[in-house]
Amino acid sequence: MGRRQLSKARAGGNVARAGRPGARTPGGEVLAHDRRWRREARAAWYCGGALAGVLLIADLARGGLDGPRAVCWTGLGALLTAVLLPPRVTAGDGWLAVRGLLGEKRVRTDLLTRVHRADGMTPRLVLRDAGGNRVELDPQVLVANPLLWHRLDGGARRARASGLLQEGGAPLAELAERIDGEGARRLLETLTHQSLSGD
Repeated sequence: MGRRQLSKARAGGNVARAGRPGARTPGGEVLAHDRRWRREARAAWYCGGALAGVLLIADLARGGLDGPRAVCWTGLGALLTAVLLPPRVTAGDGWLAVRGLLGEKRVRTDLLTRVHRADGMTPRLVLRDAGGNRVELDPQVLVANPLLWHRLDGGARRARASGLLQEGGAPLAELAERIDGEGARRLLETLTHQSLSGD
């Protein structure tokens, strides 16, 4: 990043504070979160518990269950839970955080310098800020949670207006179009349902 961009970043916020992932930024209150996270986390725990339970019962039924095997089957259940457990996405005034098994990563959305889409088995949206912080999240989380999208979009607009965000217009525009389309579809479904139930 050039000297000009770094001075703009310092003017727009405290870069040193943004560099610490666990640091509370101004307005650190959570204003939006992934509404589906609890349901998906519960499903992950159920799947892990069910796998461990089935393995333990099967081993017990055949008479081979002992301490080390019980620990092994319980460990497999815990591993499945860890794999299926989704990261928790939250946002506030000027920040977005993703909490996974290894802790929380946070970016200042009003200090974003780069946004790009990483395509793979599951597409990811990668955000970087002026403090060098980086988070990855599933774009579907933003599509399903308009309040999270609103927080990210507002911060990205401020970063673009200050000249920091020069790379990432295309993925954000594509996401905005998709979210607007989903919102219009949901509104149409609600109106159709209301008109049908009113008849």
